[in-house]
Amino acid sequence: MRYELDQGAGGAGRAGLIVLSTDETLEFEARQVLAGRPVNLLHSRIPAQHHVTPELLRRMEAELAATAERLPEGLDVIGYACTSAATLIGPARVARHLHEAHPGVPATDPMSAVIAALRVLGVERIGLVTPYLDSVTAPMRAHLEANGITVARDVSFGEKNDRTVARIAESSTREAMLEAAGAPGVEAVFASCTNLRSFGVIEEVEAALNLPVISSNLALIWHMLGLMGCDTRGWGPGRLFSHPAAALQEA
Repeated sequence: MRYELDQGAGGAGRAGLIVLSTDETLEFEARQVLAGRPVNLLHSRIPAQHHVTPELLRRMEAELAATAERLPEGLDVIGYACTSAATLIGPARVARHLHEAHPGVPATDPMSAVIAALRVLGVERIGLVTPYLDSVTAPMRAHLEANGITVARDVSFGEKNDRTVARIAESSTREAMLEAAGAPGVEAVFASCTNLRSFGVIEEVEAALNLPVISSNLALIWHMLGLMGCDTRGWGPGRLFSHPAAALQEA
């Protein structure tokens, strides 16, 4: 029987995402943004340890290119979904590994996405929420500040087990966001970690503070869609998704 060919699933494009083997949150939140949208989100899992320490996070670098190779060809964007590891490995090194498998495809990670989002929002001073030990949070503070983002206050749950992080109640995340916003001059709140749930409270906290609130997952999804050329206004929760991302260019 004869058949016809078309461009396949995802009329607006194909996004490749490297998700940690321990992550239980990112895909759930991504589906909330992409439900009913013509975007094909394709996942590949990278081996990761439940204990979140700088040494174990850096070990993922050795698996990045091989994990990216498991994604199909013809992607429009590729992302590595670990905020802390991307910071410790370095966004430029992360992108280089992804390009080994997918040359020329725009690449991003949560930390790069957050910096892009804060610039679009015109934010230079933030309150930071993390689930991490300080040995993981400190390099993130330093990276943000090296990119012109002052961390006025950081609030951490001090948790090193990623399975536990996925079970931190959104009500606890909300209270941490409100506390982090209490420092003078805070212009936005950033909740870090792709395994920390936040989509259910972002708009509530924005309304309480009258400030933008972003998370690793929110920024990463927004940035990937922008690099694909999608007009994402209204696609997701919070003020970030009122800003068009389609004009973004890969850094």
